[in-house]
Amino acid sequence: MKPETRAKSKLELLKERSRSAEEGGGSERLDKQRAANKLTARERIEFLLDEGSFEEFDKFVRHRSHDFGLEKQRIAGDGVVTGHGTIDGRGVFVFAQDFTVFGGSLSETHAQKICKIMDLAMKTGLPVVGLNDSGGARIQEGVMSLGGYADIFLRNTLASGVIPQLSCIMGPCAGGAVYSPAITDFNVMVKDSSYMFITGPDVIKTVTHEEVTKDQLGGAMTHNSTSGVAHFAADSDEHALQLTRELLSFVPSNNMEQPPFRATDDPEGRLDESLNTAVPESPNQPYDIRDIVSKVVDDGYFFEVQEHFAPNIVVGFARLGGYSVGIVANQPAFLAGVLDIDASIKAARFVRFCDCFNIPLITFEDVPGFLPGVNQEHNGIIRHGAKLLYAFAEATVPKITVITRKAYGGAYCVMSSKHIRTDVNFAYPTAEIAVMGAEGAVGLLYRKELTNAENPEEVRAAKVDEFRDKLANPYVAAERGFIDEVIEPATTRPKLIRALRMLENKRDTNPPKKHGNIPL
Repeated sequence: MKPETRAKSKLELLKERSRSAEEGGGSERLDKQRAANKLTARERIEFLLDEGSFEEFDKFVRHRSHDFGLEKQRIAGDGVVTGHGTIDGRGVFVFAQDFTVFGGSLSETHAQKICKIMDLAMKTGLPVVGLNDSGGARIQEGVMSLGGYADIFLRNTLASGVIPQLSCIMGPCAGGAVYSPAITDFNVMVKDSSYMFITGPDVIKTVTHEEVTKDQLGGAMTHNSTSGVAHFAADSDEHALQLTRELLSFVPSNNMEQPPFRATDDPEGRLDESLNTAVPESPNQPYDIRDIVSKVVDDGYFFEVQEHFAPNIVVGFARLGGYSVGIVANQPAFLAGVLDIDASIKAARFVRFCDCFNIPLITFEDVPGFLPGVNQEHNGIIRHGAKLLYAFAEATVPKITVITRKAYGGAYCVMSSKHIRTDVNFAYPTAEIAVMGAEGAVGLLYRKELTNAENPEEVRAAKVDEFRDKLANPYVAAERGFIDEVIEPATTRPKLIRALRMLENKRDTNPPKKHGNIPL
């Protein structure tokens, strides 16, 4: 055989092997995947990454098991597509489990492929995006598949806070498989086609006699609104991948970099007179804090995280003067903006993410306190509320707080107050900073006087006005330096941007230690 003929046959063999690997579990199974309104593993990667940027690793890897007839089914790629590419020109590693190959189940070699790109991501300082669509551990491989999961969990843990890790749940994710996404920074789930749970409906029915569907137990909206496990509920595979791209646009590639800058035509000095009347005169009248946030940030764009979970607190990303910021805001439109268990956990995790990746924190505060109740106390509001306190106190990124209205009791301290190392604290003239609201304070301080008064309501009204004048305002705190400036609401945007500019080179450290002991 001539050398050129031999070379041609080798190229043809390469192309044939590539085509075979790209077919996954075969055309029939690929068509079934698409018929279920799901993209295939390779289509998902193509949609997620910049066009033509994907470079694949381990395309020809096959499992090494010879038990239970597996030696007769050795499909190239072994149920996961791995490699690297770019999103908006920035490098990223990605893996996509292929449900058409052994149900996307994880084998020893499947896990090794994922571990390889995770190790490279750590060495190169690039994010990892996991597209999960798997039936779980490959039962035929026994402990080898379980060991593969543990290898991934270890890398998730070591990478936490070093590189961003994002998970898209785009199909089943059950049993031990759920713990890798649980350790990653954000989880995106797809409505009607994805679910996560430790034990499925059949096992639950057997053990506890409860009847529940997969979607009720661990569907996208269950984990977005009830458990808080997921951060986004997408309408389709495409929507989930768009959300992932958008999320990455706000965060740096690793913990040594600053967040990406995006130029804006929105003037830094823009005033908004409507902010002067955004906070109602009545302290008990609700309003949507997002109306204030959207009027302050670049182009009115706020990318909310965990929108459906603990709506009494709002968290998400935005930009100010082109720079990424993390927003944490009490929501007076729901439960008056009180802090409860879910809100504390939601905000604490978000604050810690931002601190990991050098994203400044902007806090909009209107909080009447912690939610009272036996259920809250018995379920550990003290411990969970302390998580948020710990997160804000621990954070060394630039921190700026704007008190729009109420800042009562311990919740005032927790919501990024001056006392826990917040750099710049602003307050609107409508701010009320006190141990408690005027009505409650008067009821306690003047209980005997009100009981003995001929006209208790008149006395109460007078005392409430007196308390508000003396204590329920921003000026006592401003006199003490706990508030740096009482500002006109219309100037919020330029004030925040100037403060961020001033804090651009901020350096702060925590005492040397292995790690703190957050009240988990």
